[in-house]
Amino acid sequence: MSVQTDRTTVKRLADRGRYDRETIDAILDEAYLCHVGMVVDGSPVVIPTLQARVGDHLILHGSPASRMLRGATTQEICVTVTLVDGFVLARSAFHHSINYRSVVVLGQAEKVTDEADKAAALDALVEKLTPGRIPFLRPMSDKEVKGTTVIRLALTEASAKVRSGPPGDDEEDYELPIWAGVVPLVTSYGTPITDPAMRMEVPIPDHVVDFRA
Repeated sequence: MSVQTDRTTVKRLADRGRYDRETIDAILDEAYLCHVGMVVDGSPVVIPTLQARVGDHLILHGSPASRMLRGATTQEICVTVTLVDGFVLARSAFHHSINYRSVVVLGQAEKVTDEADKAAALDALVEKLTPGRIPFLRPMSDKEVKGTTVIRLALTEASAKVRSGPPGDDEEDYELPIWAGVVPLVTSYGTPITDPAMRMEVPIPDHVVDFRA
């Protein structure tokens, strides 16, 4: 499937552009948070929200009263995701940068109306947060499914942009006695904190322990 269009073609530092679904999907699958940009009442609005990829679609959800979800199905939107991998320290302030992986998806979303599809999409969002947790949970009620709006955005117009590697200094600056390199940024998970409202002792399940690993 081709996802590169004139609108998604990277113009600035074009060599960092990536248009293969393997790269795009990997970034979307690793990231939890996305930002949804649109125009509301004539003004630009950008909303952060949880996202999950299911096949060829991005899944978003929220309250039926959400202006983001209503707007996303009536106009073109822009969804962005960014992962920061490290801080690039150069020999000059000008060439300092970050190593990153990002995705931009353009298009108009559609509302998921089939109740079974909605339930599956909501399960996918939970699975994104904590893989393997769904079998341990109380099933969603019909009221909960009906009271949640789910939309999906097709990955038909998208691009990734990636920067990796050491700093790119001016040639003459390589002779300067200044340390340069990359400081990796690593995200780690802390020890789970049991809900103080728990009314019985329940051991931390394996899927939570595995999630931390």
